[in-house]
Amino acid sequence: MVIRVYIASSSGSVVIKKRQQAIVGFLEANRITFEEVDITMLEDQRLWMYRNIPGDKHPDKGNPLPPQIFNGEQYCGDYEDFFQSKESNTVFSFLGLQSQPAVKQSES
Repeated sequence: MVIRVYIASSSGSVVIKKRQQAIVGFLEANRITFEEVDITMLEDQRLWMYRNIPGDKHPDKGNPLPPQIFNGEQYCGDYEDFFQSKESNTVFSFLGLQSQPAVKQSES
Protein backbone atom coordinates (compact mmCIF):
# COMPACT_ATOMS: atom_id res chain seq x y z
CA MET A 1 0.00 0.00 0.00
CA VAL A 2 1.16 3.49 -0.79
CA ILE A 3 0.66 6.53 1.42
CA ARG A 4 -1.10 9.19 -0.63
CA VAL A 5 -1.31 12.82 0.44
CA TYR A 6 -4.05 14.73 -1.34
CA ILE A 7 -2.94 18.33 -1.81
CA ALA A 8 -4.04 21.47 -3.65
CA SER A 9 -1.07 23.01 -5.45
CA SER A 10 -2.95 26.17 -6.38
CA SER A 11 -4.57 26.87 -3.03
CA GLY A 12 -4.74 30.54 -2.10
CA SER A 13 -4.77 29.63 1.59
CA VAL A 14 -1.48 30.03 3.43
CA VAL A 15 -2.77 27.70 6.17
CA ILE A 16 -3.47 24.89 3.70
CA LYS A 17 -0.05 25.34 2.05
CA LYS A 18 1.74 25.23 5.41
CA ARG A 19 -0.18 22.15 6.50
CA GLN A 20 0.64 20.38 3.23
CA GLN A 21 4.32 21.31 3.60
CA ALA A 22 4.38 20.06 7.21
CA ILE A 23 3.05 16.62 6.24
CA VAL A 24 5.21 16.24 3.14
CA GLY A 25 8.30 17.45 5.01
CA PHE A 26 7.72 14.97 7.85
CA LEU A 27 7.25 12.06 5.45
CA GLU A 28 10.38 12.98 3.50
CA ALA A 29 12.47 13.49 6.65
CA ASN A 30 11.41 10.08 7.95
CA ARG A 31 11.96 8.39 4.57
CA ILE A 32 8.36 7.27 4.32
CA THR A 33 7.42 6.45 0.74
CA PHE A 34 4.40 8.47 -0.40
CA GLU A 35 2.88 10.14 -3.40
CA GLU A 36 1.27 13.53 -3.68
CA VAL A 37 -2.05 13.70 -5.50
CA ASP A 38 -2.91 17.21 -6.68
CA ILE A 39 -6.70 17.56 -6.56
CA THR A 40 -6.59 20.85 -8.47
CA MET A 41 -5.20 19.07 -11.53
CA LEU A 42 -6.99 15.72 -11.35
CA GLU A 43 -10.77 16.00 -11.16
CA ASP A 44 -11.32 12.24 -10.83
CA GLN A 45 -8.88 12.08 -7.89
CA ARG A 46 -10.59 15.02 -6.18
CA LEU A 47 -13.95 13.28 -6.47
CA TRP A 48 -12.44 9.97 -5.28
CA MET A 49 -10.99 11.76 -2.23
CA TYR A 50 -14.36 13.35 -1.38
CA ARG A 51 -16.20 10.02 -1.72
CA ASN A 52 -13.71 8.12 0.46
CA ILE A 53 -13.51 10.47 3.42
CA PRO A 54 -15.85 9.22 6.17
CA GLY A 55 -19.04 11.24 6.65
CA ASP A 56 -18.09 12.34 10.16
CA LYS A 57 -14.97 14.04 8.73
CA HIS A 58 -16.97 16.17 6.27
CA PRO A 59 -17.53 19.79 7.29
CA ASP A 60 -21.10 21.04 7.85
CA LYS A 61 -20.78 23.14 4.69
CA GLY A 62 -18.67 22.53 1.61
CA ASN A 63 -16.13 19.79 0.97
CA PRO A 64 -13.22 18.52 3.06
CA LEU A 65 -10.08 20.55 2.47
CA PRO A 66 -6.61 19.20 1.75
CA PRO A 67 -4.34 17.87 2.97
CA GLN A 68 -6.01 14.48 3.38
CA ILE A 69 -4.03 11.27 3.92
CA PHE A 70 -4.78 7.75 2.71
CA ASN A 71 -2.91 4.45 2.87
CA GLY A 72 -4.02 2.79 -0.34
CA GLU A 73 -7.80 3.16 -0.20
CA GLN A 74 -7.89 3.33 3.61
CA TYR A 75 -8.53 6.82 5.00
CA CYS A 76 -5.95 7.83 7.62
CA GLY A 77 -7.05 11.38 8.39
CA ASP A 78 -6.58 15.07 7.82
CA TYR A 79 -3.96 17.50 9.09
CA GLU A 80 -5.44 17.68 12.59
CA ASP A 81 -5.37 13.87 12.89
CA PHE A 82 -1.80 13.81 11.58
CA PHE A 83 -0.73 16.52 14.02
CA GLN A 84 -2.25 14.65 16.97
CA SER A 85 -0.50 11.42 15.96
CA LYS A 86 2.78 13.31 15.61
CA GLU A 87 2.38 14.85 19.06
CA SER A 88 1.64 11.44 20.61
CA ASN A 89 4.44 9.74 18.63
CA THR A 90 2.01 7.37 16.86
CA VAL A 91 2.45 8.52 13.24
CA PHE A 92 3.40 5.09 11.93
CA SER A 93 0.27 3.42 13.32
CA PHE A 94 -1.79 6.44 12.16
CA LEU A 95 -0.48 5.83 8.63
CA GLY A 96 -1.18 2.10 8.90
CA LEU A 97 2.53 1.24 8.77
CA GLN A 98 4.09 -1.55 10.82
CA SER A 99 7.13 0.35 12.06
CA GLN A 100 9.67 2.98 11.25
CA PRO A 101 11.57 2.29 8.01
CA ALA A 102 15.06 0.93 8.49
CA VAL A 103 17.79 3.50 8.12
CA LYS A 104 21.15 2.30 6.87
CA GLN A 105 23.83 2.84 9.49
CA SER A 106 26.96 4.54 8.22
CA GLU A 107 30.18 2.65 8.76
CA SER A 108 32.97 4.39 10.67
